[in-house]
Order: sequence, then C-alpha cells, then structure tokens
Amino acid sequence: MSQETETRRRPMVDWDRAAATGALLVRGGPQVARGEADRAVVDLRELTAEAEGHVRELTGLGQDLPLLPGTVVDRPGWVRSAASGLGVLTGRALPAAQGGPLGPILASGAGVQTGLLLAFLASRVLGQYDPFGGPENKGELLLVAPNVVAAERAMKVPSHDFRLWVCLHECTHRLQFTAVPWLRDYFADEVERLVSGLAESSAEGLAELVGRLPDALRNRGKGGGIAELLQSPKQRSVFDRLLALSTLLEGHADYVMDAVGPQVVPSVEQIRARFTARRQGGGLFDRLLRAVLGLDAKIRQYEEGAKFTRHVVDAVGMDGFNKVWRSPNTLPTRAEIADPAAWVRRLHG
Repeated sequence: MSQETETRRRPMVDWDRAAATGALLVRGGPQVARGEADRAVVDLRELTAEAEGHVRELTGLGQDLPLLPGTVVDRPGWVRSAASGLGVLTGRALPAAQGGPLGPILASGAGVQTGLLLAFLASRVLGQYDPFGGPENKGELLLVAPNVVAAERAMKVPSHDFRLWVCLHECTHRLQFTAVPWLRDYFADEVERLVSGLAESSAEGLAELVGRLPDALRNRGKGGGIAELLQSPKQRSVFDRLLALSTLLEGHADYVMDAVGPQVVPSVEQIRARFTARRQGGGLFDRLLRAVLGLDAKIRQYEEGAKFTRHVVDAVGMDGFNKVWRSPNTLPTRAEIADPAAWVRRLHG
C-alpha cells in the first residue's frame, strides 16, 4: 500500500486512542460483593431473552427472530464497544485526516477528546443496542452491570423488576433494528449525509458560519440550540429527519417498557416515578454538563417520543402504529412528532 493511500484511509478520529483513553479514565463502579456481581451479570444476560418475548407480544415485531441473550459489560467494556461502533458508523462519512506529519497528531487528539466524552457517559449508560457493534458489526445489545446496580441501589427499587425494566427498553431498540430490515442502512445513510455536510462546511471555512451567527443568536429562543440554528438549510433538513427518527425510537422504547405492565414488572409505577426524578436531578455541575452534551435534549426526546407513540396507539392501535416501520416515507416528521394527529391523518386518512 502506498503512503498516499494509507493517508487517505486514515480516519480523522483515532478510535483506538478514544477507546484506550475512555477505558483508562472512566470511574470505577459501586463496591459490590462478588456473589452479588455475578448474580447481576447472570440476571441481565438471561432477562434480555425474557424481556424481548414480552416486547414482541406487545408490539407484534420480530416474531420469527431468535431470542438472544444480551452482552453484559463493565464501564471500560462499554467504552471500547461504543468507540468501535462509532468508528463503523462514521467511517464512511468522516473525511480522511490531513496528510503530512500533522495527520496522526490531529487524529490522536480527536481520539483523546472523544475518549474523555465516552468516559463521562460510561458512568451513566444503563444499556444500549448498537446496530453497528458486536461481531462483524452486525449489532449488539449491551447492558452495563455496575450502572444498573448503582441505579437500583440509589432509587431503592426491586432489583429483578428494575433489571427486567431496563432490558425491556433495550430489547425494544434491538427489535426496531432487527425486525425492520431497512432501518439500519437508512440511519447510517442519514448520519453520513449529516456528518459529510458538516465536514464540507468546515472545509469551506468559517466565513459562512460566522455570517449566520447573528441570526442564530437572535433566534435562539425559538427552539433548538445554537449548533442547530447555525446549520445550513440542507444540513437542517437531514438533522430534522435524524432527530425525528431518534425521538421515535427512544419514545417507542420508553412507551413499551411501561406498557408491558405490572403483570410483568410489579413495581413499574414506582420505578418510573423514581427514574424520571433521577433523570432530571443532579447537582449544578452535572446539570451543566448535561446541557453542554445535549443530554437534557435527550430526556425531552424520551418524553416527546413516548407521547407520540401513546397518542397513535390510542388512536389506531398497535397495528396502526406499526405503519411507521413500513418505509422511510412512513416515519413521522419532526413536525408530526409534535402533532401526532397529523401523522395519523397522513397515514390513516
């Protein structure tokens, strides 16, 4: 391989460095006796299959797919998996690093910064389904055992109920991507469009960006952050589609984990109330970090997406709701997320 080809293929972010940095800096989990830790790992691994069975029964998705266990990890394990999945997702969108001697330095610096972010998030994530993680990058459901144990202790909720409740959420995400065959590629294509557009803007220089800044500042109270308001119309269109999709996926999962009901999770109402308070809590520094990282916006996504799902299911039933999965054209727009009746009219007349 020529030096020129090697330079072209070098990613802008050194994902190996990101994984190593995040795994090194992440804080340790709670002190747990060995027997309790082993029980948590076994519970989480086995409960994923049980949880997905309940999700399939409620949603009607993925009836013919195999019921698979989840992968239970510690915080460094989540960092390494997240870095790998992000590398796959962004690999075709991010341009190559600059050539010459600065290329590796810039990629390494970006890797360190990304690793710092992953280390912060690793102490908060309970679980996730990564469509681009796992063996051969075909998808993997992860559950972060120390974070689940820490959360259930802090909220003083029944361990079995809480672990099953978390698994219901993540198994819903797994079914969204495994039972809807076009969703993974659609999501990846939209991310590629967004990231490529942002990269092109950076390459073109700061002049246009600075020119949009006064309008963005004047309109900052009309919804959206400064970063969103600075986007070009083309970028904003892609951003709106991704935001609508993400809100749907998160809200659908939040709806399902509660709708399965007290027959499966007897303390579900208590867990939801305490978990919602925990999501919104935290000290001043934690709230500031959440705002900077956009985590408060993520919380609003759960609420708005669950409200959309609930409205549609109440109006046309679960089968009627499942029309969202027919094609990209049946996904709700960002405006329809806020006005679910408009989506019902468009799809159901």
